[in-house]
Amino acid sequence: QLQASGGGLVQAGGSLKLSCTASGGTFSSYWMGWFRQAPGKERELVVSVSQNGGSKFTAESVAGRFTISRGNVKKMVYLQMNSLKPEDTAVYYCASATRALLRTTAPNYWGQGTQVTVSS
Repeated sequence: QLQASGGGLVQAGGSLKLSCTASGGTFSSYWMGWFRQAPGKERELVVSVSQNGGSKFTAESVAGRFTISRGNVKKMVYLQMNSLKPEDTAVYYCASATRALLRTTAPNYWGQGTQVTVSS
């Protein structure tokens, strides 16, 4: 089970940090990632990280602004979002996968979403 938190309302240029807590299963066996879905758009993969943190995927739209990290002991994954833009407004979901979590990978598990709203 994945539980996301940390969303909210922020002004453009601001920062937010999302957290996702995992329970059950072997957290360190999974790739972890963050997806987002804006109104009227498809859900898209934003960032992901491998089991040991050694490999990462970052979507071009957030490169240089968003960073994913994980703590396997605490079974948590984080999304640090800086220099936020109005187009980053979306519901953000954490997810896990037993194989590399890339754009075309279907996650094994989803967390509930957390709303991020960036005002201009």
